[in-house]
Order: sequence, then C-alpha cells, then structure tokens
Amino acid sequence: MQDVNLGPFRRIALFGGIYSNYLSLERAIALAKAKNVDAMIALGDFGAFGPHPDRTVEILRASGIPTIQGNYEESLATGAENCHCGYTDPRDNAFAQISYDYTREKTAAAHKAWMATLPPQLRLTIAGKRLLLCHGSPRKINEFLWETTTPRPFIEKLLSDHAADLIVCTHTGLQWQRFTGPGRGVVNVGALGRPANDGKPNVWFAILEERAGDVAVDFVPVDYDHARLAREMRSEGLPGEFVETIETGWWTTCLEILPAKERARGRF
Repeated sequence: MQDVNLGPFRRIALFGGIYSNYLSLERAIALAKAKNVDAMIALGDFGAFGPHPDRTVEILRASGIPTIQGNYEESLATGAENCHCGYTDPRDNAFAQISYDYTREKTAAAHKAWMATLPPQLRLTIAGKRLLLCHGSPRKINEFLWETTTPRPFIEKLLSDHAADLIVCTHTGLQWQRFTGPGRGVVNVGALGRPANDGKPNVWFAILEERAGDVAVDFVPVDYDHARLAREMRSEGLPGEFVETIETGWWTTCLEILPAKERARGRF
C-alpha cells in the first residue's frame, strides 16, 4: 500500500497507542479541539491493555480522525495469532498474549475489516518540512525507537532512506524528541493508553505546529477518569498488573524492552 499524503498543515494533534483507553481518547479530542488544531491523527494500536476495545474504534471512526495501522491493527486484520508487539521476554509475551486474546475476542468483525483498509504510514507537511507518520519506525511496524538508544547518525539515515525531514512515531509508550537540525529529527508522541512510567496517572499526546518558520513540538498531559478505567478493567477480568499501572502510573509489565536508562526512571 502506498503512503497517503494528507497535505500541508499548520498545527496537528497526534495520538499514540490508545490501548482501549477510550476515556483518555475522549478527553484528548476535547483538548485538541480547544487548542484549535487543524487535524487530529491516530498512530495505531487502538486496542490492547484496556477494556472494551470497540469503544476506541467507534470514537475514531465517528470523528473521522485519520488513522494508520499499528501492529495490533495489522494483526487483528490478518487474523494473526499474536500481536507482533516485538517483545522478547517470556513474561512480557505472556501478558501480551492475554491482552491480544481479549482484544481479538472483543473487537467486532466490521472493525477488523476496517483496520485492513488503513495505511501503514501517512505523509504531510508543516512549515515546508516533510513529516512521515508511522507506528514503530519507517523500517518496521513494531520497531522500538528509544530516546537513549537512537543516535543522531541513525536518525539521519532513517530520514535519508525514507525521504523525510521528521519521523513521527509511537509504539514505545514514552514520549520524546530529538532534532538533528532545523526541522529534522524524530518525535515519539507517547501513548494515550497508559501512563509514561513516571508515577503519575495522566497520559500524553503531542501537538506539532509551525512556529517561527520551523516545526515545534508540545507534549500535552491528559488527565482523565483513570479510576473508572481501572474499575472497568477489573470487571473485565484483565490482569491486576495492568490495573496497577493505570492506578499508580508505574509500569509493571513490558519492562524488559526498556533500555537501562529508561528502566531506571521507573519503580520496577
């Protein structure tokens, strides 16, 4: 499938992994509208982790927000047996399988068919800079790009190989940015689905805008009714470890994928 070019924008809101957190998605949409963005775009992984995965898809489809495939959408659309999340640790994969099996069972067939129509990447421009929006990286849908292990020469190679000035991604669940020059670099927009392993229950999205002739990035905190989400997760029988993360802001799973410096910032 060819990349879709959405054209030029002045200010856009970008939503990373939503992970079935329909409550934070609703709040993020309201915040983005209040900030007068030109567009909102979702970068994949609409299900997983949280309860009632159809609710996030219904919100996205009803709002007409442009979306791309994450590894979850790719897997659900193709009937894969697992989420292809990219984990290597047995414990992480065990929790990922619980999450995927639940999401696969609870996602309507019509939504899975819609997921099959989504592009893997989108392109647009801000301040004349070429933005490539992807889920993990332009190379692989489930590649993890981390702040502390993504060096400048590698960023420049990605930009050169994929004809972009700025790569915008998610997948890791942690927001960060690194510019190698004016309007050139990588932005990870974070995730709406779960906290950023910082001991706070809020989640994050990013706003990219033209500012002084360049592209500027603001990370926006999203406070939502996380206690309600935790109650719904418990009632759906989801793992207590998932619920603990929503309540405390500390990751209890997906820890082995973290580079040493990122893991040292967390509790576990």
